[in-house]
Amino acid sequence: MLYAIVGEDVPGSLDKRISARPAHLERLKTLQEQGRLVLAGPFPAIDSPDPGPAGFSGSLIVADFESLEAAQAWASADPYATEGVFVRVTVRPFRKVLPA
Repeated sequence: MLYAIVGEDVPGSLDKRISARPAHLERLKTLQEQGRLVLAGPFPAIDSPDPGPAGFSGSLIVADFESLEAAQAWASADPYATEGVFVRVTVRPFRKVLPA
C-alpha cells in the first residue's frame, strides 16, 4: 500500500538539511531502485523553485510499504528525522487516483 510521509522542518533547518541530504537521498534511491517510490521532494519556504537561504519548510514522500508500521519505521530512521531537520513527521495511508 502507498503511504504519504510528510516531514515538517524545524525553523532554520537549511544547514541541517544540507548536512543530512546525501544520506537522505541514498535511502530514497534505494526505494526507487526497488520500484517503491512514487515521488519525493521538499516544500520551498517561499514561492520559488530555488528558495536560496529561505530554505525549505518540509518534505513529502509517497512510497509503497508493507504496512503503516513499516512506513513509520522507515520515516523515523530517515536522516532528516534523526539529524533534527524535522520537528514532526506524519505518515498516512495514501490512495493514488491520477495519473492512472
